[in-house]
Amino acid sequence: MAFEFERLSIRDVILVKPKVFADERGFFMETYKKSDFVKNGIDVEFCQDNHSKSSKGVLRGLHYQAEPYAQAKLVRCVRGKIFDVAVDLRKNSETFSKWVGVYLSEENKNMLYIPKGFAHGFVVLSEEAELIYKASSEYSKECDRGVRWNDSDIEVDWGIDFAPILSEKDKNQPFLKDIDYKEIL
Repeated sequence: MAFEFERLSIRDVILVKPKVFADERGFFMETYKKSDFVKNGIDVEFCQDNHSKSSKGVLRGLHYQAEPYAQAKLVRCVRGKIFDVAVDLRKNSETFSKWVGVYLSEENKNMLYIPKGFAHGFVVLSEEAELIYKASSEYSKECDRGVRWNDSDIEVDWGIDFAPILSEKDKNQPFLKDIDYKEIL
């Protein structure tokens, strides 16, 4: 198998570690193989790929899309290093409002699978970082939603000792207690 799948403390969020074949010429790795993913509980049809670039200190998130365009994501950092976070927004889940975070980098080449019903965010720890991620639904401006990055009901420990660089949108996202749960799985 080309991947190792590690279920995190929120079992539906999965760290995917690809097998990397490296030598003096460089490396080769598979980044997605549907049959391996399905065997390991990730039976999702991805329909959109995204690529973002951010500078050190940028924090993006916490973002999600409402139904009917809720998104599962497979996130990887192809340049630099980030701390990547998933927050469970599924109201009836035993892990509701809990979060998990992992370091993704060009060195470790790991990926994070985030299912529908979760908010996603990351902070850039290197001078720059580039992310490529797959999404299970196309972007919908009308369904674009978020939760405040520093919501005290979630208490994400971003592991930073500086004020992050935020978009106006992310500075003004609603708090967890104010989101409409009918829009989430």
